[in-house]
Amino acid sequence: MPSLTDIQRPWLESYDTEVPHNLDYSHGPLFEHLERSAVNSPDRIAIVFKNWRITYTQLKRFTDTMAANLISHGLEPGERVAIMLPNIPQTVISFWAVLKAGGVGVMTNPLYMENELVHQLGDSGARFLITLDHLWPKVDGLRDKLKIEKYFTTSIPDCLGFPLNRLYPFKARKMGLNLAVPHDNKNVFRLKPLWTRRGNAWSEPSGSGDDLALLQYTGGTTGQAKGAMLSHANLSANVTQCQAMLHAVGKNPEGERFIGLLPYFHVYGLTVCMTFPTSLGATLMPLPRFTPLEVLQTIHKLKPTIFPGAPSVYMALLQQKAAADYDLSSIEVCVSGSAPMPVDGHRRFNETTGAVIVEGYGLTEASPVTHFNPLNREQKVGSIGLPFPDTDARVVDMETGERDMGFNEPGELLIRGPQVMQGYWNRPEDTAKSLRDGWLHTGDIAVMDERGYFSIVDRKKDMILTGGYNVYPREIDEVLIAHPKIKEAVSVGIPHPSRGEIIKAYVVVKEGETLGRHELLKFCKQKLAGYKTPRQVEFRDDLPKTAVGKVLRRELVDEELKRKKASTA
Repeated sequence: MPSLTDIQRPWLESYDTEVPHNLDYSHGPLFEHLERSAVNSPDRIAIVFKNWRITYTQLKRFTDTMAANLISHGLEPGERVAIMLPNIPQTVISFWAVLKAGGVGVMTNPLYMENELVHQLGDSGARFLITLDHLWPKVDGLRDKLKIEKYFTTSIPDCLGFPLNRLYPFKARKMGLNLAVPHDNKNVFRLKPLWTRRGNAWSEPSGSGDDLALLQYTGGTTGQAKGAMLSHANLSANVTQCQAMLHAVGKNPEGERFIGLLPYFHVYGLTVCMTFPTSLGATLMPLPRFTPLEVLQTIHKLKPTIFPGAPSVYMALLQQKAAADYDLSSIEVCVSGSAPMPVDGHRRFNETTGAVIVEGYGLTEASPVTHFNPLNREQKVGSIGLPFPDTDARVVDMETGERDMGFNEPGELLIRGPQVMQGYWNRPEDTAKSLRDGWLHTGDIAVMDERGYFSIVDRKKDMILTGGYNVYPREIDEVLIAHPKIKEAVSVGIPHPSRGEIIKAYVVVKEGETLGRHELLKFCKQKLAGYKTPRQVEFRDDLPKTAVGKVLRRELVDEELKRKKASTA
């Protein structure tokens, strides 16, 4: 394989003039970013949640206190702490406190089913679990299957001011949400005293940036989830790279305000909605769930300046009939990831808000961001943009993974940089497959143009082989989404006895519209070659998605295989 000096980097010439080609990185713990913000912006609001807010001075004090109390509870350096919470202030406090205590965070999706929880908590070897009272019945039913020693629970009112903290329990009971947790102060404890009751003073644990900070589990859409080992240096480098590429962000004299809609338990939300804004001394505005109308109201009222999201989120807001009633002009930059942004959606959201939409790319194994479009130079719509400083990217043949492809020739995307993981937790064979000769093999099919802009064609595993032709589902998806009556759509390949696979489209029609199979296929035939036109169409009310809005193609294929198996049984 080529050495570092052999790599051609045309993207460097496409950088904004403000972006350096190489960066200086911290070799200390990730929480140094929080410590600096507490010194540089002590009185700036760090978190706003409903009628509750704290400054950076308070956030530092809370995290220091909680770290000291976790150590008093017996947490040793390197031990794992699972954090199973939605986007609430307690998630932010807990994450930083775990790292300050020398622990390793295991961010856990609160929506996980029993088998997913048992696998992740067991595989990670988590010793402590921090969760919400509403989720206790789910956790309690699994305690005999878990090796968790201590449970810490919090309640939404723990971070609400008067009178909402008094009114919330009535609302929760009306909604049927659990509030009762058997705190015995032996195995089950209240979380709030950990950050409010001072015990021993916190002192920074010894260690280095190479120490493990996070076990971030992959989505598991292609098998059992694996824990990507991300060090303090990996995560800190990615924060520094984000600061460099988004060089205008953080220059607001009143401070930036980040709307926290992407889930903090997902690595994309963790970096761009928590660690990156914390490094800027920005205000975090966590939202526990995505309700389009509530998001519009939040933007109108709290005036966030930065809106990290996913295309499905932006498109859902555009489709709200009441969208025109809300002022969205405070948004200056949207950071879009997790899936390609439809060209028409990009244009419409830009026209509605006036915001710059920066499309990028990343994956769990890279902390996660590796590419962004430039802020000032060409925003190449549909492209993931340019590799970060100190990040090398290659497009290689899909057979051997060794031959570099030419400009605009598709192949597998490989990544190398300081943000790339150490490997998979207790999975040496999987690590060896993904990390080869210093390169991370992403499994994504990409092309690079002459100026160094990369575009994702599709997932390597999603490519459809039909009648001897290679078909990339994304091309079909773009055509489907362009239909004026379609809200969401995705295409997959399903097994066929003679053609290998045939293309099936899953379509969600906009509310109030009617669309038939004949009309849809006629539309596709006008824009796609015959072999790329779907042979089957299924209309659905919704599509299965990950926590950040990426459609789960594999789940749809599995549904199809189960259906076929049942019909032949």
